[in-house]
Amino acid sequence: MNDEFSKMFKAMMDQSQEMAKAFNPALETFRVKGFEDLIPTMSKDFMEMAFGRTFNREGLDAKTRLLVTIAALTVLGAQADSQLKLTIRHAMQAGAKKREIAEVIYQMSMFGGLPAMTRALEIAQGVFDGTEEKE
Repeated sequence: MNDEFSKMFKAMMDQSQEMAKAFNPALETFRVKGFEDLIPTMSKDFMEMAFGRTFNREGLDAKTRLLVTIAALTVLGAQADSQLKLTIRHAMQAGAKKREIAEVIYQMSMFGGLPAMTRALEIAQGVFDGTEEKE
């Protein structure tokens, strides 16, 4: 690895840590227990892939990115229940208001249909109330 590439890679990893921290402070030290012995670089690789290349600090802030993700997961319907719960929690930690989350879900009724919207609103309400089913 040459010096120029090392600097670029370090900057990308630093950026990924900052974005992960903006999404959810717990993600800053993300570790996949049990897999680290099998694939020692998994945590680092995940952070670099998900936040270093995919998400960057320019363009959209963490809250907006999470609201967009909620929209996409709503359209996917019941196959994304677990991911939707997690993303709603992260969006709230990133500063999204309950009303903003509900509006995003409501708007997706035009794209994912009423059943997908209704399911997503039920999931959101469970997260808001702290009554969502434990996985």
